Amino acid sequence: MASFTYDGMNRQGQNVHGEVVADNSSAAMDKLREAGIIVTDIKEKVINEKKKSGGKKVSIQDVAVFARQMAAMISAGVPVTRALATLAKQTTNPTLSAAIVDISENVESGMPLSDAFAMYPKIFDDLFVAMIATGEVGGILEQSLISLANQLQKNKALKDNIKSAVSYPKNIGIFAIILLIAMLAFMVPIFQKMIPSGTELNGLTQFIFNASNSLRTQWYLWILVAAVIIVALRFIIKSKFAHTFWEKNKLHMPLLGDFITKMVIARFCRTLATLLAGGVTAVEALQSAGPTSGSDLIRDAVNDAISDIEEGKSISDSLDKSGLFPPMVTGMIAIGEEAGTLPELLDKVAEFYEEDVETTSRNLGSIIEPIALIGIGGLVGAMLISLYLPIFTASTSIGS
Repeated sequence: MASFTYDGMNRQGQNVHGEVVADNSSAAMDKLREAGIIVTDIKEKVINEKKKSGGKKVSIQDVAVFARQMAAMISAGVPVTRALATLAKQTTNPTLSAAIVDISENVESGMPLSDAFAMYPKIFDDLFVAMIATGEVGGILEQSLISLANQLQKNKALKDNIKSAVSYPKNIGIFAIILLIAMLAFMVPIFQKMIPSGTELNGLTQFIFNASNSLRTQWYLWILVAAVIIVALRFIIKSKFAHTFWEKNKLHMPLLGDFITKMVIARFCRTLATLLAGGVTAVEALQSAGPTSGSDLIRDAVNDAISDIEEGKSISDSLDKSGLFPPMVTGMIAIGEEAGTLPELLDKVAEFYEEDVETTSRNLGSIIEPIALIGIGGLVGAMLISLYLPIFTASTSIGS
């Protein structure tokens, strides 16, 4: 979504000026035309969030606290614009504060609340905007905000579990690199002095000696190569090809694939349940839940399912066709559709997978830990054997 400022003339012949939010300028023109405004000039409004706020990142926790505080103020009868102005002063995050100030000003000028939030997609995602829009239309803004706060806190808990699962192998990898550099820089030269000149070296030992000499005498080249590798990896990781490759294969990876699948399904079911419980139609809920699931394959499968649902097919059958959703998920959705309790059953499915993800994240650490230790032990052992082998060979030759 983008914001466009416009000048035009209304049905009464009066000159008007304002803002409208749409996907592009053509969609903005269509909105204004439907409102009876003849547009004379329209420009996209550029929002530089970092310049206005110092660029501090807004966390999920910040948005969850904001949603809960706003719900409390609306419940107390405070008007929306006044609630926004008050929360802008109270929040400690400058980025969020600047965004809320701008949202408050846009709402005061007549912009719908959901459109005002949609102008900050890096802070308020599609789920947030969809729930705000539902709350506005249905007059249940307070309930929508409470549901959003609960959903965001559950998303944060899920992310924390993922971080805890990957933190140990990441730390082990860093430790292994530091250990390898320390051995090459300090231990290998000691062994070099212990080996008599003229002793024939095997290929691995010679490689280690060459690497050690290069690290100590040409350390600047090592730093340069490391920097080039890091920059290249960052470029490759951010490339479209890498994104497409990762999205196509991450659900089928050994060991981690099952974990990622459970995480994606949990997020999809939780989002869909929250939207349906808030009064959003099934098609609109699926349109928001698909992209926020965290998987392009799930998003595409949901988009295909929407086409089938619009033709009259059930949600469970449409999702089951992709083969990406476990039978338990589609089965529970089928029961929920028949009994009219779809949001409740989706909540139960989400809870089941969230608990499974939490358990898997704990077990994942215990599985990776011995593998990482064996890897480091093998690396150190191979290096020590390659260093001691010439000494043993030289000692044997002297003894004979």
